[in-house]
Amino acid sequence: QLYLVESGGGLVQAGGSLRLSCVASGDTFTNYVMAWFREKSGEEREFVAAISRDDGRTLYGDSVKGRFAISRDNAENTVLFEMNRLKPEDTAVYYCAASRTRILRMTQPMYDNWGQGTQVTVSS
Repeated sequence: QLYLVESGGGLVQAGGSLRLSCVASGDTFTNYVMAWFREKSGEEREFVAAISRDDGRTLYGDSVKGRFAISRDNAENTVLFEMNRLKPEDTAVYYCAASRTRILRMTQPMYDNWGQGTQVTVSS
């Protein structure tokens, strides 16, 4: 079991940037692929980005490619999420998630450890 706590959300103007953090505790951090999902109001949760356990491979959803970047610091049990050139349609609750696997996946059921979420609001 991995316990996840997100931080860094807030209100930002369109075109601005935010940096989200997710700190993990519990099990061994490097046993887990880490990911970010988001849930817009009235919509289903969608995959945003994932990073492999220890070799830096990443996977992004089409809507954020080239604007967002996921990284991890295994020494600090932390996942970082840089969001640049934010758009109003990026407004959502962002969730950190972990999957005890080697495979990068976009599918939500593969992730069984979740944080409580952090709100990101982008004003136009």
